[in-house]
Amino acid sequence: MSTTADNTAGASTEAALHDIDYDRRFGGVARLYGARALQRFRQARVCVVGVGGVGSWIVEALARSAIGHITMIDLDNLAESNVNRQIHALSETLGKAKVTALRERILQINPTCVVTEVEDFVDPDNVPQMLGGGRFDYVVDAIDNVPAKVAMIAWCRQNGMPLVTIGSAGGQIDPTMIEIRDLCRTEQEPLLAKVRKRLRSQHGFPRGTKNKFHIDAVFSTEPLRFPEFGEGEACVIDPAAAVAGEDMDIGGDAADVSAAEDVTQGGVTGLNCAGFGSAMVVTASFGLVEASHVLKKLAGQG
Repeated sequence: MSTTADNTAGASTEAALHDIDYDRRFGGVARLYGARALQRFRQARVCVVGVGGVGSWIVEALARSAIGHITMIDLDNLAESNVNRQIHALSETLGKAKVTALRERILQINPTCVVTEVEDFVDPDNVPQMLGGGRFDYVVDAIDNVPAKVAMIAWCRQNGMPLVTIGSAGGQIDPTMIEIRDLCRTEQEPLLAKVRKRLRSQHGFPRGTKNKFHIDAVFSTEPLRFPEFGEGEACVIDPAAAVAGEDMDIGGDAADVSAAEDVTQGGVTGLNCAGFGSAMVVTASFGLVEASHVLKKLAGQG
């Protein structure tokens, strides 16, 4: 069952306008994208599904770019294991709901932003409930649960709601290898390979790389680095990871490929938090690349 909270009271938003110099705070955004784009950002409604190692950085970037309505969907609480890659994971926030910690950050950045927290996970059965009433200008899929990703992508395409999906950010160290392509053309990406396979078999998405899905995907071409358990420190690069991904079923956020439950690869079985490593330099870069993409689309410049 979901728990929803927001700060949609108009009076508080009007009061916030008197407490900050909005033009000074976000003037740099207007000078870069244009005054009309800033107005679009203020009116835009963006939903971020999964606010962990990648999603938290997306939310941060959207808030600092003056996005006026942000909805966050995530059921997790912050844990000490999140500190190495999630912007809202601090000693003082451990144990707090991720969406709540981020709402507090957003309102420190932009008190006029209308923030909605949904403490729940998206699953194939609740996608219409989670996304159907939001009238979102953009949906960001920043989770790594395959059935949920598939359901969201299929639903958004069917309902004409723009969505960008994100591949896994774990097991990688080089942010310069991050790219954006149509979902049908990603590579070295086991999570998105699994999603692509199910979209074709279950939802009639076209086969072949020449037939686009018209779904943008943020991913890395860097081969995954698999831990060598028992060695204590080394990681091995496995070029066969993308093939293994066809049988991969993962749950968690997009930085947590470590949450895979049924992966057998190079002697690694039942990966959990002791599985793939992750680095903020990559997870944050995934988030910033994705946020940049959404901003350009909302501004009509991409």
